Amino acid sequence: MRFDHVGVAARDAAALADLFDDLLDAPVAHEERFGDLRVVFLELDDGGYLELLEPADDGTIARYLDNHGPGIHHVAFATDDLEGALDRARDLGVDLVDETPRPGAWGHDVAFLHPRSTGGVLVEFVER
Repeated sequence: MRFDHVGVAARDAAALADLFDDLLDAPVAHEERFGDLRVVFLELDDGGYLELLEPADDGTIARYLDNHGPGIHHVAFATDDLEGALDRARDLGVDLVDETPRPGAWGHDVAFLHPRSTGGVLVEFVER
């Protein structure tokens, strides 16, 4: 496992991308509309990313913003074996949001672990 990205819920991803580019010298590496989201990945010098999540329609992130406001939504770790990572989490008694991998942004396979099992942090596993 290695750090991949931090997902940040935002009402205006473009404005936040501009701010973080100015603050951190973190240019946009990838942008897409994914389901009910506008997703913007900013590249950090260490190879990690900030993933900005702006709702394009009503959906999970829109509800998150309504309930919690903007801010950190999840932390993601890259793995070369997503199924194995899920098996390990399951063996450790971690509650899974996703029992099997699903398509994620940027064409990657992803799966989430429930925050009630991970110290209140929504954890995402990513296989590129």
